[in-house]
Amino acid sequence: MASWCGAQCFQIPAMEGGALRNRASLAAGVGCLSVAGTSFWRSSSSAKRSLPFTCLSISSDARIKESVQTEGAPAALGPYSQAIKSNNLLFVSGVLGLVPETGKFVSDGVEDQTEQLLKNMGEILKAGGASYASVVKTTIMLADLKDFKKVNEIYAKYFPSPFPARSTYQVAALPLDAKIEIECIATL
Repeated sequence: MASWCGAQCFQIPAMEGGALRNRASLAAGVGCLSVAGTSFWRSSSSAKRSLPFTCLSISSDARIKESVQTEGAPAALGPYSQAIKSNNLLFVSGVLGLVPETGKFVSDGVEDQTEQLLKNMGEILKAGGASYASVVKTTIMLADLKDFKKVNEIYAKYFPSPFPARSTYQVAALPLDAKIEIECIATL
């Protein structure tokens, strides 16, 4: 039910579902799932009621947002974090194939840059309490989409099945003229 969902999102003590069913319109504007007083409580013909829809919320409360930093990966190139922990998720910023000790690319080749950036990503994941196995989404940005097959061969060595959801794009340019950049989201 929408009002139950709103109560759960904002950690308001939940009330018995029957008491809220007729007041679903009160949850409108509170957030979550309420449309003009429509109740989204699933009903069945049996006496046993089904559970309401689950509500997921993302907080903007800075106390729930924690920066992750590691010397095992290159420092951020600007005013951003290597990763952010928030609500049992780890958001890893775009990673390049830079050698952490030198800040230079391992080579000009996409294969070497991919290998190095995935090692860097592994260090950031570890520092944030995650691993390649907990990654649920990646975004790959390539300077040349013709490198897609080469990248896939290396990528598959790092991420176990089931593979994360993924998007791959060719972009006009990458920082420092990189050949590839990958960002990801992992569960904690």
